[in-house]
Amino acid sequence: MVKRAEEMIKEIKEQMRGGKGSVEITHIFKQDELKGKARLCARITINPGCSIGVHQHVDEEEIFYVISGKGLVDDDGTRKEVTAGDAILTGGGASHAIENIGDDPLVLFAVILLY
Repeated sequence: MVKRAEEMIKEIKEQMRGGKGSVEITHIFKQDELKGKARLCARITINPGCSIGVHQHVDEEEIFYVISGKGLVDDDGTRKEVTAGDAILTGGGASHAIENIGDDPLVLFAVILLY
């Protein structure tokens, strides 16, 4: 299947998971288009000063791959800066949050896999 950029659904989430500002989610493939055990396959754009708040992943894991920008991740209580090329894996009941601490949009590729 080839899906053109203009066919992808975009949504804006305000104060996502208790975070700051707005986050843009571009659903590359929706859950009903995927045959595997995934519930999210998306590009996430977080503008400067905005964030996704702390949330937990139970019975699933989320992968963030940083495409561009600079962020601060709360990885189950440990805070680390991330930049392009870095990846974050959260699952098994752990929690995470991410904030854009740079001057440019923080762009992530995100996948949530179900156990």
